[in-house]
This record gives sequence, C-alpha cells and structure tokens, in this order.
Amino acid sequence: MNEKTMNTHCIVIHGGAGTIIKSLMTAEMETAYRAGLKAALDQSEEILRKGGCALDAVEAAVTVMENNPLFNAGRGSVFTHEGKNEMDASIMCGQSLKAGAVSGLSHVKNPVQLAREVMEYSEHVFLCGKGAEEFAISRKLAMEPESYFFTQPRYDQLMQIRDSGKTQMDHSAPVEKPPSKKIGTVGAVALDRMGNLAAATSTGGMTNKMFGRVGDTPIIGAGTYANNNSCAVSCTGHGEFFIRAVVAHDVSCLMEYGKYTLADACQEVVNKKLLSMGGEGGLIALDRKGNVSMVFNSEGMYRGRKESGKESEVFIYKD
Repeated sequence: MNEKTMNTHCIVIHGGAGTIIKSLMTAEMETAYRAGLKAALDQSEEILRKGGCALDAVEAAVTVMENNPLFNAGRGSVFTHEGKNEMDASIMCGQSLKAGAVSGLSHVKNPVQLAREVMEYSEHVFLCGKGAEEFAISRKLAMEPESYFFTQPRYDQLMQIRDSGKTQMDHSAPVEKPPSKKIGTVGAVALDRMGNLAAATSTGGMTNKMFGRVGDTPIIGAGTYANNNSCAVSCTGHGEFFIRAVVAHDVSCLMEYGKYTLADACQEVVNKKLLSMGGEGGLIALDRKGNVSMVFNSEGMYRGRKESGKESEVFIYKD
C-alpha cells in the first residue's frame, strides 16, 4: 500500500478475527455480518463527514456493534462458566493521550460509552466490576437486566464446553464440527478533519472463562492505543498473547521511534512477533495521513473502512 500524503477523514472497524471457514458460513449469515459492519461504518462516517471528532466516531461505531447480537460485545456477549456476561471496553484520544477503560460489566448496555465517561468525567483510567457499574449509574448511562444480554446461540456455545474445563473463542459452529473460530471483539479507529486520531475496543470475552479473567481489550497499549504522533490501533485476538506482546503500543512505537510505515509496523507485530509467540488474531490501524492497515494471521477478520468521498468497504476473508 502506498503511503498517502494528504490528511482526510476515515473510519475503520473490525468485528473479530479467527478461523472463519467459508464452507460453514451461510449466505444469510454473511449478509447479516456485512450489513452489521456497514451500519457501523455509515453511522460513524456521517459524524466525521459533518466535522465531528474522531472520539465521537469510534464511540458511535462500537456502540452500533455492541447493539448487534451478531458480535461478541454488548448485547451479543458470550457467557462465563457461571452463565454470566462480563464485558470489557476501552477508548483513547490520540491528541491528548487520555484514555478510559472498564471491565467486568454485567448490566451496562454500552460498555464503550462508560469507557468514554471514565476518560472524561473521572480522575482514573480503568474502573472494574461493581465500582464501574456504580459510576455508570451516577453518569446516568443506560443499564439493562441480565436477560437483555441473553442470546440462545451464545448460551448454546457455553453448554457445549461448560464441563470441559476449557475456554473457547467465539465459535460459530458446534465444537464437533471443524473449528470455525471467531475471536470475539469489536473495535474502531478514526481520523477526523482536524487530523486527530482515536481508537475504541469492546468485547464479551471468552466462552466459559473463569477466575475473573480479563483480556487485552480494556488494557491501554495492549488492545487499544491512539497517538497523533503515530497511529490509532484496535486489536482482536487471543488476549493473553496481545497483552504479553503489548501489541497496540508496539505498533505505535515502531512508527514513532523506529520510523516504520504503518503497514510495515503492523506486519512486523502481527505476522512476526505474534506468530513467533503462537498468538492468533489481528488489528486495524490508521495514521494521520489516512493510511489504513487491516492485518491478521488467522483465516479471516470481520472488518471494513469508509474514507471521505468513497463507498463503504467490508471484508471477511483474506481475499
């Protein structure tokens, strides 16, 4: 990809990566996923087109996907071993380097919105569990009962492996069939007309997870990072590896200090560093010149982009 020389507004999103097998993807399911991605792109790009800020755009894109039960975030979140939903999210401003993150949520309708509230209306970066939900109530965010987050396909996923003692990524096929793994996370990165970057990520975690496990999504520098001096990044993958590799910040550092291009930095981290550790997944990234990178080392990644003056583009597989 040639590096651009002019600023423009742009939104890039992902809806999870993994072993997404074409033969197990029905036409109806693929149409639904593509429509869900396009809806998120179009709503967030409208904000940018009207002169809105990158933070508003990434929050809007992730909110749309949190409200769509197809994606493992918000309403579509997977279940823990106890049959509960535990959601995580984060957001970061590339101009100020301010960030907000939340984890262990069970009742907040849109975790990404709470992450934004933490960033802007608290003295902290990261709130978790009961305290985070108390803060959400104090900020008058929408709260929902546990029944709101119940979806039968997600519950069926839990029942298949609940007694196995193992966790599982967001599978779209029964475990007795060939693996069709979708590592469930949603995220967005944006560039606004002022030249500012932002990133946001949200997830329901891993099916059958125990012991209060938290992945990379709410960890600034691992699953989410934005810096106007380099790029904005949102990750999706096996969170433990992304934490150990500090993936999002590593891409930024390669650009800021190593003078890598966006494309080269993303390839170095995802297809060299992560692979050498055994980590699976991908990321989306965007720099201030409007260069886009959507890199993954799995079979597929739900992803899309919309640049100023262009039509929305959505993709699932490597081709």
